[in-house]
Amino acid sequence: MDNNNMPIGVFDSGLGGLSAVKELMNVLPKENIVYFGDTGRVPYGNRSRDTIKKYAQQDVNFLLSHNVKVIIAACGTVSSVAKNLGELISVPFTGVVSPTAQAAAKATKNGRIGVIGTTATINSHSYKQELQNIDPQLQVFERDCPLFVPLVENGFTDPQDIIVRSVVEHYTKELIELQVDTVILGCTHYPLLTDAIAKVLGDKVTLIDSGRATALYTAKLLKEHGLQKADDSEGEYSFYVSDTPDNFETMAGMFLSKDIRHKVTQIDIEEY
Repeated sequence: MDNNNMPIGVFDSGLGGLSAVKELMNVLPKENIVYFGDTGRVPYGNRSRDTIKKYAQQDVNFLLSHNVKVIIAACGTVSSVAKNLGELISVPFTGVVSPTAQAAAKATKNGRIGVIGTTATINSHSYKQELQNIDPQLQVFERDCPLFVPLVENGFTDPQDIIVRSVVEHYTKELIELQVDTVILGCTHYPLLTDAIAKVLGDKVTLIDSGRATALYTAKLLKEHGLQKADDSEGEYSFYVSDTPDNFETMAGMFLSKDIRHKVTQIDIEEY
């Protein structure tokens, strides 16, 4: 296969990375995509650093077996804890942290940025470090939100739902008091809670979607490496998981706004 026609590889601990895939479909509609969701070992956010790094390497090995031309770690936890992963592989690699931090630094007006993410992401301080590398004057306030991923993966995303609203208020109360004007959604699950988070934070706060920022960065990456797809045919998409596809197919339809039933394959990630 022509290198340019090879797919983009995307992986996440479960469903969340599909929010990045949706943005890739919008930004790069001609590109082929192979997605792997490690649904059998989700979540990564409460695992040890060594375990996260081991899982991420297996995920990458699986994608490389599909001859991908670039790999995206569409997972805030992996992007934060295993950020040197790209040095170990032969194709261009990006996580979500750097593109998202750059977008947030451009968006803020008062220099006060909130970061919400999994416990592992927040404990790594990766977004804070990246933002302060961009501009040491930025004030960055971090908050882990361990209940957000279970909410999303169990279909609780309605901003009118009292459970959703209560959890969002609990985690964002401090950020409101700190008068942040920009908040990074530091986990690719969180865009599904955008409406609920926006309702609580108010319209003066800009939300930065890591999936969108990463899709735009990937377009730039492909151009820089001369890897844009050579023909004008519509992109083809393949989905793989490490647990039963049934629930994934249902939830993926919500993430992608399209039906992917009977298009998901279960694999044994331990073989990689």
